[in-house]
Amino acid sequence: MGHRIKILLIVTALVDSGLFCISEEVREYFTQFGQVRKCLLPFDKETGFHKGYCWVGFTSEDGLQNALQKDPHLVEGSKLQVQRNRRAFAGRRPNQDFEES
Repeated sequence: MGHRIKILLIVTALVDSGLFCISEEVREYFTQFGQVRKCLLPFDKETGFHKGYCWVGFTSEDGLQNALQKDPHLVEGSKLQVQRNRRAFAGRRPNQDFEES
């Protein structure tokens, strides 16, 4: 399988806020808090649109804590909700957009 990422943030409200972004935009935004190791924005294979949430994996606990301390998170004028993800992420599925630094 792969290396498990435990320092993980889940970002929600991507669709509810009207924000239709790509994982590179999310990755770029969260790099202000720390080095982003991975950014995963899953897509619905039937509609072709993303599912309205994504995971952001940091290389350090500090990056994650920095992101959790900021509120609100605004990307292109849209408010995002963030929280610590409780499960480690180990890999990708075929229908998902996946980026690694």
